[in-house]
Parts: sequence; C-alpha cells; structure tokens
Amino acid sequence: MIYGEFNTQGELIFEIGLIAADGDIIPVQALLDTGFTGWLAIDNQDALSLGWLVDINPSRMQTARGEARFNLYQGSVLLDEQEFAIPALGGDELQDILLGVRWLQTKRLVADFPGGVLTLG
Repeated sequence: MIYGEFNTQGELIFEIGLIAADGDIIPVQALLDTGFTGWLAIDNQDALSLGWLVDINPSRMQTARGEARFNLYQGSVLLDEQEFAIPALGGDELQDILLGVRWLQTKRLVADFPGGVLTLG
C-alpha cells in the first residue's frame, strides 16, 4: 500500500518510481486522474529521457482540451514496492504525470478527505 496526499486543490497525489531503461528508479509525484482511462501519462521528453521504447505509430485521443496526439511507450513503474511493465501514453507539454483509473482495477483506493487519509494498494 502506498500513502498519498491531497494537494491544495484536493487532487490525489502519490509518489511512484519511474524505472529507466538502465534500471535507475526516479521517484516522482503523480496525480491520480479518474478521467484518464489508461495506466500512465507522461511528457514525451520525460519518457525519452528514461529510455523508454516508443511505438512507431502515434495515436489520436480525445482529451478534455480536445483531440491530441499521443505516443505509446513501453514503461516501467514501481508502485507499492512492485514493478509493473505498462503501456504509457506520452504527450507534449504534459504538466503532470498522471495515474489512470486502470490502477483501480488492481489496487484499492481509500480517499478520506475529513480524516486526511489517502492510500492506494
């Protein structure tokens, strides 16, 4: 189980590890976005700096800001002390690293705003 925090806007923030191609683990803050149906979204520059392999064919997807083009990377993350190989969407100028609702198919989310408790695991 990993512990998260609520930021000043009430968003759900968790620390995860991004695993580079050379095995280095980079700790990052990721925002759980229940409107995102994938596993992980990351800025293209960040994914490339991790050495993640990119699929040749980018895809277009509908976002809250309209249609956007995304690359698909073979990503690896460390979450709850477990390593996961996942497809990661890469976009230009993404401000945050996003965790999608796919994680809720395998992890239990507890978000208790009044109690200040946020866990995923």
